[in-house]
Amino acid sequence: MTQSETPPIRACTISRDVQNFDLLIEDMEAALGEAWGDLGFSEALAFLSQDEAESLDFIALAMDEHDEDDLPLMNEIIRIAAARGIKSILIAEDVSPAALHQLLRTGADEFVPYPLPEGELQAAIERLHEAPAPAAAPEAQRLPEANSDGGVILAVQGLAGGTGATTLAVNLAWELANVDKARPPQVCLIDLSLQFGSTATFLDLPRRDVVFEMWSDTERLDEDVFRQALMSFEDKLRVLTAPTDILPLDMIGPEDVSRVLELARRHFDYVIVDMPTTLVQWTETVLNLCQIYFATLELDMRSAQNCLRIKRALQAEDLPLEKLRYCLNRAPKFTDIGGRSRVKRLADSLEIGIELQLPDGGRAVSQSADHGLPLASTAAKNPLRREIAKLARSLHDLSRDEAEAA
Repeated sequence: MTQSETPPIRACTISRDVQNFDLLIEDMEAALGEAWGDLGFSEALAFLSQDEAESLDFIALAMDEHDEDDLPLMNEIIRIAAARGIKSILIAEDVSPAALHQLLRTGADEFVPYPLPEGELQAAIERLHEAPAPAAAPEAQRLPEANSDGGVILAVQGLAGGTGATTLAVNLAWELANVDKARPPQVCLIDLSLQFGSTATFLDLPRRDVVFEMWSDTERLDEDVFRQALMSFEDKLRVLTAPTDILPLDMIGPEDVSRVLELARRHFDYVIVDMPTTLVQWTETVLNLCQIYFATLELDMRSAQNCLRIKRALQAEDLPLEKLRYCLNRAPKFTDIGGRSRVKRLADSLEIGIELQLPDGGRAVSQSADHGLPLASTAAKNPLRREIAKLARSLHDLSRDEAEAA
């Protein structure tokens, strides 16, 4: 008699110790019989790089709260599996929402909680094998009607890293988009930090190749090209993200930036521009086109020195320094008399007016960014969110009053 061959391995469980997931073992045996194997985290990386992994249909990545320190390793496992066309099922017990969010964004195809609900693993396996129906490419939303008067351009630049410039830009754009429930303004957020721009991360939006294509040839820029490059966040805010890849800041010039901003202000009431920390040749372009140029700083020596340097640079080029509005991030509380005295000394020594003092939003700020949501959606009562909402209201009232006066 001819001995039957061992069935090929169709799937693998990957975990620190599969014995901690006994229900998973039972369900894998019920679904696949003997056509599955088990690997540890480090073993999985080596195996997935070998030719033998080509027979796998999927991997089942099982983890609990003790495995969260190994998130980078798990992300790498999911990436390698996806690159080889292997599906991933994430099986998690007592894992934080932030960790789950990160793994799913990396490319995990299915998520099943542990202990496994009856029949749920089999259902997840079946969903992996269902051929997705061919979907028509979604048509990009139309641009708002052009406005002959043009909208307001507000730029935000950090005078040092970590001073909250992107946090201010993203949340100010969202607050302006929601400032008037009866007649919501049309708002566009533009990320001009071509290398490390993170507005896409703050709003959990994909970066698209069409953004690079748009910046590569702005001479052919029209409403259709601009519309295709924009992403929509909750149907209230339009976002031009940074390109997918890191690009040199001198890839675009003043004419490119001017074309994009002029087109944006024709169609939107407010255009919020998140600037790179670096001064570039087109910084002057943005400064001349915008109505207000917010400069974020903190109560430290690096911010003070950079503030003096940017003032000297703008004065040397005879640029409109009066457009700058200095925003102190992590400002001391009202009851902190010593801290407020330091703020006054800083302003006096720099010969500037610190018109906006943003309170410390605490951990809620970074958590909001990690979840890809504005502060208004995750921590509406946060003091930083309230201050930005107040700023949005005052800007909108000022813009409306000027429009009525005209």
